[in-house]
Formats: sequence, structure tokens, C-alpha cells
Amino acid sequence: MVRSSSGIVAGLTATALAAIGFLAYQASANAPTSLSSPQPAESTAATVSKAPRDKEHPTALPSGSGTGPRVVYSVDDDRVWLVGRDDRVKRTFRVTPGTVDPAPDAYVVTSRSGRITGSDGVAVEHVVRFANVEGVAVGFSAAVDGSISAPDPRKRLGGIRESRKNGNAMWDFATIGTRVVVIK
Repeated sequence: MVRSSSGIVAGLTATALAAIGFLAYQASANAPTSLSSPQPAESTAATVSKAPRDKEHPTALPSGSGTGPRVVYSVDDDRVWLVGRDDRVKRTFRVTPGTVDPAPDAYVVTSRSGRITGSDGVAVEHVVRFANVEGVAVGFSAAVDGSISAPDPRKRLGGIRESRKNGNAMWDFATIGTRVVVIK
């Protein structure tokens, strides 16, 4: 059987288009949610709001906080867990929350700033923002002077303060698009 060169080219083109279509389908199935939206990444409030604690090991990662790489933040325990791809805790530490808490849900890191002045007037570094609550940006940061004092309760502040050492770890871990799961 003899084929013309145009028939072979047409067959190869169809095969290439089919492969590209398949790869595009796979990529779209695994694509992250919008990276620019300050809204929750997915609605998981029912799951994350009831994450039980291990009473014997209070620093243990709460069950029900999701899977895969993520930052887990407990508003009730003022604690953060940095969780790697293998679902193992890379680091956990206490934080000092602002006066505005995000609702329990799953979010993504939407912006970062190396060094700025916080809304409370304190110089902060390694700012990792992930939510907006009624016009108040919520995110993790470390005071340049190393302080982790409680915020002024009369002000609406979304800064979740961590030590400089933990701020460095958060900065390295939580890049744009990283999931942040907020639990009670």
C-alpha cells in the first residue's frame, strides 16, 4: 500500500492535535484556583471548622485540615502548621493574631511584601496575605524589631504576627498560590 506524503502529514497532524488536546485536558483538571482572588479557594467550612484536636499532643496537626502542601492556621489555638507535600508537618509555631479573624475556610496566598509598615504602624517583613475581611487584609508577618505584642483592640487589624525566625520559614514556604486552611 502506497501513501502520499500529504496523507502521512495529515495523519501526524491529527495525532499531534489529539495529544495536545489530551495534555490540555490533564492540565486543566489539575490547575489551581484563581491566584488573584482574595476569596476562599474552595468552600470547606464544614470540614475545617470542626477539626478535632489531639488533647495529648496539642501541637499535632488537626485532622480535617486537608491534604497536600498547605499552611494551616487555627484561630482558636493561635497556631500555624506548615505542611509539606507528604502531609507531614515541616514546622509549627504560635502566632499573635490581629483583631480581625478570617472565617474557617480554605484560601490561597494572593500577595506578598518583603518589608512594609503594618496597619498598626509597626515595621514588618515577610508579609504573606491570603484573605480580606470587610476591607481588612489578613496575612502573616513578622515585626522587624522582633516584637509579638497583642494588637490594639480598638483597631481593625488583620496582621497575624510571628517571630522573625518563623516569619522567614513562612516566607520560604508560602509563595503565591499556596493554600491556607483556616480552622477554628
